[in-house]
Amino acid sequence: MATHKSALKRAKQDEVKRIRNKSYKSRVKKAIKEVRAAIADNSPDQAEKKLSDATSLIQKTVSKGAIHKRQASRRISRLARQINGLRTS
Repeated sequence: MATHKSALKRAKQDEVKRIRNKSYKSRVKKAIKEVRAAIADNSPDQAEKKLSDATSLIQKTVSKGAIHKRQASRRISRLARQINGLRTS
């Protein structure tokens, strides 16, 4: 454990940020699960709406610094590809 005053403060700040980032990430995971559920139900229109909501949430999470922008781009791309595959089949 930290012993210097500044290190104690930094440890407290890190814990607060960890909890905040955890909530952002769990919201993203939930949004992605909703999109995948819509894809599994073979409803492309519903999946498009959920993807739009998920994309917005993922981009907000990137702006907060909780996830990397390339990870966000990859997740959005994969979901969009699955929806496009659903429309073509």
